[in-house]
Amino acid sequence: MIIPPYLQQGDTIGVVCPAGFMPQEKYQTCIEVLHQWGFNVKEGRTLGSQFHYFSGTDEDRLNDLQQMLDDDSVKAILCARGGYGLSRMIDDLNFKKFAKHPKWIIGFSDITVLHAHIFEHYKIATLHAPMAGAFNDGESNNEFVQSLRNALSGRPSRYAAASTALNSVGECEGRLAGGNLALIAHLVGSSSSYNTKNKILFLEDVGEYLYNIDRMMIQLKRSGMLDKLAGLIFGGFTELKDTVIPFGSTIHEILQHHVKDYDYPVCYDFPVSHEKENYALKIGVKHRLSISADSVQLIQIE
Repeated sequence: MIIPPYLQQGDTIGVVCPAGFMPQEKYQTCIEVLHQWGFNVKEGRTLGSQFHYFSGTDEDRLNDLQQMLDDDSVKAILCARGGYGLSRMIDDLNFKKFAKHPKWIIGFSDITVLHAHIFEHYKIATLHAPMAGAFNDGESNNEFVQSLRNALSGRPSRYAAASTALNSVGECEGRLAGGNLALIAHLVGSSSSYNTKNKILFLEDVGEYLYNIDRMMIQLKRSGMLDKLAGLIFGGFTELKDTVIPFGSTIHEILQHHVKDYDYPVCYDFPVSHEKENYALKIGVKHRLSISADSVQLIQIE
């Protein structure tokens, strides 16, 4: 596994919108804070650009991200927001230069497509982490945004969370893989789908119907993605919806139903989500997951 170089003061972070549209007022604070952290910022052409739902046409977004991947002066690429759009162009991106000179790719939600594709094809670590919106409303000093700063500087991650009665206690080691459940289910059967054997898989989602969470978990289970995990982390499942006739199970009941027969450690409500509680997680990097009756710890070990 290749871990990209960590950043130094004065390094340049490229900021792009490879999926959904984001207006300037939503990403401006992020750029200001990155400067305060001591980084230079190169703004992509897709920032503030709009083509219907997207931040540009497929070609616009492809070219913008490609330029950042190929630019030797850019040491990390922060995706300003997710939404939808990366799977429309993932097969047209050229990672040849990126593979020779890796750099950190940062983001979550739709950026899960990039994380999984890079993990499977190039074995290069990436960062599932807060994006531009997390810096707004005076939140840039919270522990979750600061976890991104720490990760970029090379500080090994060491996270702790409260335990729940639903957890399956135990300890395991493995490389982190994961991201947004909808995108991971979307990638099943494609060349970008995660090989999850011996991995610590983490999953989160937002705005889904309960029955659709159930359906996506069935997809992962039937595809074999849950069979040989080292461990499983369920993050936040927020802003969930139900049908007029209720589905009949809570989110925890749905998730537990699909993993209750596995013997690896499982935790619920870990701080990785579409909300404020979203630690920076280094996908592809080896971690130790320890789940007890009292706490959950996720510690980077390489």
